[in-house]
Amino acid sequence: MNIGQVLDALRPDFPGITIPKIRFLEGEGLIKPERTPAGYRKFSVEDLERLRYILRMQRDHYLPLKVIGEHLDAMDRGLEPPAIESVVPSVPKVALSSDGLPSPESFGRTSDLRLSRRELLKVAEISEELLTELERYGLVAARTGTGHFDSDALVVARTARDLGEYGIEPRHLRAFKTAADREVGLVQQVVAPIARGRDAAAAGRAEDATLQIAALSVRLHATLIKIGLSRG
Repeated sequence: MNIGQVLDALRPDFPGITIPKIRFLEGEGLIKPERTPAGYRKFSVEDLERLRYILRMQRDHYLPLKVIGEHLDAMDRGLEPPAIESVVPSVPKVALSSDGLPSPESFGRTSDLRLSRRELLKVAEISEELLTELERYGLVAARTGTGHFDSDALVVARTARDLGEYGIEPRHLRAFKTAADREVGLVQQVVAPIARGRDAAAAGRAEDATLQIAALSVRLHATLIKIGLSRG
């Protein structure tokens, strides 16, 4: 097969595959197609299956090329590659206070987690339909300019999935979004005068106040729900 035929064979399972990607994998020494006297690449069936293995390990198990290369080397020597455990991106743990509620630190944490749409669907174990509904009601959104989803989007997606088991649909969750927006507005209103301080520490005090108020508002919200349910 020539490189175009290989591309056609891979695309049904790996839509993002490109000729530069195949050439890159060759450059990394993971595949070694034969060359014609004119210099054209000729791929065998074994080369094609090798490419499938590489792409599958990257897509489904997030293995780096170095590790995939070690697997291929073992297979070339007649050995079985090591068993692959399910590996998925993990969500940073939320910092909790002694009462189990989010602490101010949890609101200040940052996460470098970036998930594609397909990865979010897989890791959160939700359907495309549910994600579309969450986006429609403003509960989940990709980062502006990147198209990736962060750890907060993953938490919301998983939580919506779990609530769905009790018949609570995304349209019902609009009330949560509306309440959250109102609390955010209140926090911003309180913090704004602090942030306008003229001294150098004003920004730091405003950030600290934001985290503290956010944690206190969650505590109050959770306790009020607890009180309401106990009275019911």
